[in-house]
Amino acid sequence: MHSNFKERAIEFAKKAVEEDDAGNYAKAFPLYMHAMEYFKAYLKYEKYPQLKEPIAQRFTEYLRRAEEIRSILDERERSGLPVNGDAAVVAARPPPKANTRTSKDSDGEDRESSKLRSALDSAIIREKPNVLWDDVAGLDSAKKALQEAVILPVEFPQFFTGKLKPWKAFLLYGPPGTGKSYLAKAVATESDSTFFSISASDVVSKWMGESEKLVSNLFQMARENAPSIIFIDEIDSLVGQRGEGNESEASRRIKTEFLVQIQGVSNSDENVLVLAATNTPFALDQAIRRRFDKRIYIPLPDIIARQHMFKLHLGDTPNDLSEVDFEELAKRTEGFSGSDIAICVKDVLFEPIRKTQDATHFQHLVKQGQEFWMPCSPTEEGAVQITMRGLAKKGLAAKILPPHITKSDFNKVLARQKPTVSKDDLKIYEKFTKEFGVEG
Repeated sequence: MHSNFKERAIEFAKKAVEEDDAGNYAKAFPLYMHAMEYFKAYLKYEKYPQLKEPIAQRFTEYLRRAEEIRSILDERERSGLPVNGDAAVVAARPPPKANTRTSKDSDGEDRESSKLRSALDSAIIREKPNVLWDDVAGLDSAKKALQEAVILPVEFPQFFTGKLKPWKAFLLYGPPGTGKSYLAKAVATESDSTFFSISASDVVSKWMGESEKLVSNLFQMARENAPSIIFIDEIDSLVGQRGEGNESEASRRIKTEFLVQIQGVSNSDENVLVLAATNTPFALDQAIRRRFDKRIYIPLPDIIARQHMFKLHLGDTPNDLSEVDFEELAKRTEGFSGSDIAICVKDVLFEPIRKTQDATHFQHLVKQGQEFWMPCSPTEEGAVQITMRGLAKKGLAAKILPPHITKSDFNKVLARQKPTVSKDDLKIYEKFTKEFGVEG
């Protein structure tokens, strides 16, 4: 039903524009009002935001024009002039509404291109994320491949002569939480390149109707700012399998534009790298998949990587863990992703605070000439029966220190945490890697 509202709205709007262009304001005004009534009805019943957005924009533009015409009519009526003006009045009126700009209007195209580039400007990462290669646990093969593609061509261009060309398109795939986006942040930090970070979900919602133009402008900006890297997160939501039942014409056009642009980068000598990440590589369009000359599997972290991750996430937080304790934690968390370990450590970091909140006794300590209060058991020497709130009421809140993190804190958290990636999920990734990928 709401599609009929849209058709009727467009029909009235078209007639309104014709009368407006001819300077027949008295006829144009009611036609605009009829168009907006149907647009309002359409917007009321349409459920999908991506379909409502361009219509809402058009509604606003027609409303603005109708108000301009109403002002013209009121002014002419007050002046005792006929409501429909002559040619001079028509020439002096404000510019027509949406959809009246011709493709030959080069100034309009320049303005449009400038607008698109302004929208893309926010995708440029101007401040380094401060993630170093050493901060990425494991994934040595993936890091080496990315260094070959990103660092070496910039620092040692003399290496790439004749038939040797750097890699131009990387696909990082694997289970959620294994560090694909984190690896991209390391690339942004370590490389001396312009870094464009594009979210596929944002692209679809923002670029409705102009997606292919924005993709074209994105790659053109990358060429102008070379050496540059275009990172596309969750690329599967942008370029999934073609021919799906729910695929729209806009979706097909954006896939085609990506195919053309990535192919253009791969065949050129321009210092532009396309880096994409996905949790569902099997959902990618096969033509897009072939455009990535390097498809790297980012697996779950091995035991050495897990041990390194526990240390990284714990950082300089006071703790009583030994090297043997870290090794044991790594063994106990087989099947955990990097994200699982990060969540585990974050939960553990709260344990000292929880102990402090629940404590009924505190010990008075003096360290380096400064006084502190630390929670303790009632049987410890010097234990004072008081709560955290009680100390705060005495004005000693700033003197309270939480206890160090212990192995038992990790035992408590790991008893209630389970890995988020199943063995069946891993089999799917392993099968894809055997057919199309490379071990990371």
